[in-house]
Amino acid sequence: MGLDTYYSVLHETEYLYQRNVSLSQQLLHMTPRSFGYQDTLAHQIDILPVPNESTCRSDYFGNLAQNICITVPHERLYVRAHSQLVLRPRLTEEQLVGSPTWEEKRDKLQRDGNFSLREVAQFVYESPHVRCSPALLAYAQQSFPPQRPLLDGALDLTRRIHADFEFDPSATTISTPLEEVLRGRRGVCQDFAHLMLGCLRSLGLACRYVSGYILTHPPQGQERLIGADASHAWVSVFCTGFGWVDFDPTNRCLVQHEHLTVAWGRDFSDVTPMRGVILGGGEQELSVRVTVTPLPEKPNSG
Repeated sequence: MGLDTYYSVLHETEYLYQRNVSLSQQLLHMTPRSFGYQDTLAHQIDILPVPNESTCRSDYFGNLAQNICITVPHERLYVRAHSQLVLRPRLTEEQLVGSPTWEEKRDKLQRDGNFSLREVAQFVYESPHVRCSPALLAYAQQSFPPQRPLLDGALDLTRRIHADFEFDPSATTISTPLEEVLRGRRGVCQDFAHLMLGCLRSLGLACRYVSGYILTHPPQGQERLIGADASHAWVSVFCTGFGWVDFDPTNRCLVQHEHLTVAWGRDFSDVTPMRGVILGGGEQELSVRVTVTPLPEKPNSG
């Protein structure tokens, strides 16, 4: 696709509590970042109850983060994030031809201490949700035989994960170890992204976790449903000469014009959309709705 693509995204999060919450401190990653393939044209976050304190900052990875503190007693917390974005064309599969071998990139990351690769090299190592293992290495090596071009291997691994694993929201939680995901061959996008990261890092390659949204398509003849889209996760792989290239193992594809990026980090723990602590509340019920709407032309953000 050779043209810019415009989107509106509505991300609604609601917590209902059994009893009053007297204090809520939360960290939000709900503001889409701007980079080479994407610009955030407009963004607004509305929160009820209105926070007593709210500060915005750029985190360690350059993501836009918001810290909020609510001291008004409440039994409901509602966060509404609305964004307008433009996506620019990314590399196609045909343009990935000729990438260096994966061994060349691995060796360069291991031996090259120059400053230009320091930011990249941090994504080679294990992280809280991504632990390397012999089992992950063995699975990865099927896609990375000797002298295979790095991006060819990454695309093959993307397709193998899609073929070998079944999407099953009931199979895992955020704390499920990668070894268990690998054995059970079931999970969700977050698991498949972590699995691919574990495979690539077991090979000594640099890769990062990307959180965002994906446009879904209703069955033919049916209208798009409000709230039916989803938060999503995929993987970005670094290759000199190509930069960061994104792959989606859940959907067996190279990321193109239907993936909207919010944040990136080492794994899910760096980019959780909303996390924090509360005092009180008792049992709680969480509901999340995401609506991604393609726009026919550039919106008027004024």
